[in-house]
Amino acid sequence: MKVRKELWFGFVLMAILIAGAIFMLWRAPVITHGHIGLLMLCLVVVAIMLGFPTAFTLMGMGMLFTWLAYERDSTKTLDLMVQAAYKVMANDVLISIPLFVFMGYLVERANLIEKLFRSLHLALARVPGSLAVATLVTCAVFATATGIVGAVVTLMGLLALPPMLRAGYSVQMSAGAITAGGCLGILIPPSVLLIVYGATAGVSVVQLYAGAFFPGLMLAGLYILYVVIVAKLKPSVAPPLSAEERYVPLPAPLVKASVDGDARAVPGLIALWRRGGAGVPKGWVAGQLGVALLPLFLAVGVALLSYEISTAVKAVDTEPGPAAFGEVEPSGPSDEAPADGLAEPPSEGLAEPPAEDGALAEPPGASEPVAEPAAAAASAESAPPPSPASAGVAGVAGNSPSGAWWLSLAVAAIALFAYFMVLNFKRLEVFKMLLTSFFPLLILILAVLGSIVYGLATPTEAAAVGAMGGFLLAIAYRQLTFQRLQESVFLTAKTSAMVCWLFVGSSIFSAAFALLGGQELVEQWVLGMNLTKTEFLVLSQIIIFVLGWPLEWTEIIVIFMPIFVPLLDNFGVDPLFFGLLVALNLQTAFLSPPVAMAAFYLKGVAPPHVTLNQIFAGMLPFMAIQVLAIVLLYQFPSIGLWLPSVLYK
Repeated sequence: MKVRKELWFGFVLMAILIAGAIFMLWRAPVITHGHIGLLMLCLVVVAIMLGFPTAFTLMGMGMLFTWLAYERDSTKTLDLMVQAAYKVMANDVLISIPLFVFMGYLVERANLIEKLFRSLHLALARVPGSLAVATLVTCAVFATATGIVGAVVTLMGLLALPPMLRAGYSVQMSAGAITAGGCLGILIPPSVLLIVYGATAGVSVVQLYAGAFFPGLMLAGLYILYVVIVAKLKPSVAPPLSAEERYVPLPAPLVKASVDGDARAVPGLIALWRRGGAGVPKGWVAGQLGVALLPLFLAVGVALLSYEISTAVKAVDTEPGPAAFGEVEPSGPSDEAPADGLAEPPSEGLAEPPAEDGALAEPPGASEPVAEPAAAAASAESAPPPSPASAGVAGVAGNSPSGAWWLSLAVAAIALFAYFMVLNFKRLEVFKMLLTSFFPLLILILAVLGSIVYGLATPTEAAAVGAMGGFLLAIAYRQLTFQRLQESVFLTAKTSAMVCWLFVGSSIFSAAFALLGGQELVEQWVLGMNLTKTEFLVLSQIIIFVLGWPLEWTEIIVIFMPIFVPLLDNFGVDPLFFGLLVALNLQTAFLSPPVAMAAFYLKGVAPPHVTLNQIFAGMLPFMAIQVLAIVLLYQFPSIGLWLPSVLYK
């Protein structure tokens, strides 16, 4: 029987792990509990690669080696298992996982992505590689709404791969865009990976979401830039759409009125409304005109609101308040009070002796403070009292919009002018499609992320809002049926149970590993190498990258992050920054042959003539872009750390 290449690779990797464990035990002068802990780690990885359930493998191995560490004391072993399970159950952050997953499954089952992809590829029809660009943008939006790599890659393989192949796109470009875009859900918030990492490493999920925002946009932008450049240089790889594929049907009233689709929309609608007749109701024309002018109304509303904020006058309380600590309010002129109005309390206890006759004495007022406050007080008394109209208000006449407000207004005016110049009747139909597909999802995502990032809600509360928003979107699109709701609830329960059991197994395994001294042994080994911060980060990321071939990201986070995170303080690495690097790295592992999970998700729904080797070949350029993104994030950490530092000083 012929064995596939990926199976050979798995067998070889398992053999290397087992051989390394045997060599480690053989070379050790004394086999300690720490060596047994490392042996447990190797056995867990081999068992998972053989196909055993990850959560129960972690629990079983953890309990067995804990029993050995406690010298076969079953009571202590069971106590440790109960305490580890209870610690996971008491973690409030994990409540957000089923809610975010439920939101994603509702959006997926409601078929909202099909309309989104159609409207985006028509809106980007004149961009080189428009179908691939629309696929990446759709994947980014869908990944933000779901965060589940398998669901995004599978659904986009069904929606986007056939149109791209029919349009003449190469298999490599099509497969690379779908798999790379589908993996964006690992990084772009609300990512389940970031929640799991935050709960494992003890890092704020809110700060992780804020930190991952710009790296996610940077990675998606690099993907789109690559597709546009390749499509421009090699049109055969991503040919432009034909006129038939860019065709946008006009509504029946416009067809009846013999309206040219390339005519400008706003003047044409105004002319139709004035003229009337021709079978076009004025109410329908007014509605279309309102949709066309929607960006203008939005811009005016934002400009007025920002004007009110920028010119708002803060009231200043001029009422005399209580005296500050150490001050004495003047009660009137007094010859005995010092010039500055401060009276020193009579001294008690030790006092300076009086100066003798003929001795040197300080000049009068030399020991007193400078008299500027007295002059200020005198001028304040001689000044006329403030008028009642201006009492409590300062700077009324000087408040005017800032230069940034005028600049924003100019940019908005230019953008609106360009919008009205290019808006014809065909583009108006595309804009209406975007209003019903792209913007509702965008508002839902921004509401969820904005409430988290700006501290208006915890991740759990925002996840509840997102789940309710997905539910309402499915109702609004008339796609919510009992069967779809049942499927969403079932899949959510299945995914959430998997994650929670993984956490319980990971907690037991980590406790056993620490109890055996494995963590201490690893720390001594790493510190004994005398690595610099850069060398440690490179070594850790290489290990995570290799582990991403045979293991899922959940297994990598819950098994290996408890080993890496305690080492970060020794090298001065921020756990938040390390988590962003890990999230970017695991996307690379998802796209790297021979065990690239995204490739197998796509192969399951691809046409028969699309081979795994073609999918792997399409992944390689996007994997190189991900490596570039990791390098950029390391060289410029502010890409990920600037927003958390601004929002959470």
